[in-house]
Amino acid sequence: MALLKQEEGPVRFPIAEDSAEAPASPRTRMAFTAQKCGVCFQPPSIVLIYRDHGQDKTRRRVMPVRSFSRFSDCSVAAEQLKNNPRHKVYLEGVSLRQLRKLYSLLRGHLGGESLAESLEKFQQEEPIDLEEDMNKLDDKELAKRKSIMDELFEKNRKKKDDPDFVYDIEVEFPQDEQLESCGWDVESDEEI
Repeated sequence: MALLKQEEGPVRFPIAEDSAEAPASPRTRMAFTAQKCGVCFQPPSIVLIYRDHGQDKTRRRVMPVRSFSRFSDCSVAAEQLKNNPRHKVYLEGVSLRQLRKLYSLLRGHLGGESLAESLEKFQQEEPIDLEEDMNKLDDKELAKRKSIMDELFEKNRKKKDDPDFVYDIEVEFPQDEQLESCGWDVESDEEI
């Protein structure tokens, strides 16, 4: 969920709970849990809403963005922030892809684009082609595609707490059409 108020406050996105890119140690996971992460345009900063389990409080951490322009590389900036010793513990629950997205929104704002234009541009840069053979991708590109698919899965997943959640759904598929048989599906008398 993104807030479309561009100048007045941060743009927030929900955090995926099971992020493959951000494994945390048991001690750290117990201390902090990221809940929301967003970007604030004035002053440029990344804003994290997290749960401090040690004091049982919800807190807000503002991480200022310095030396970033409309020509900066979002991937490098996201990796630097995620690996920064001051913020590393807090950002373990935030995926690198989400940080790249926030930096991309900030770069678009610095370039004079609206929030909607920046979001559309980011979606066009990282599409998922269902016909693409992912076996031919290198490890970096494959990890990128997997993180996109994980984010889409978390976004569309029905949880027990959702109001329209139904347990044990049974669906009947129409049998009107002739079923196609496959060569491997047909039983043969030959012994293998």
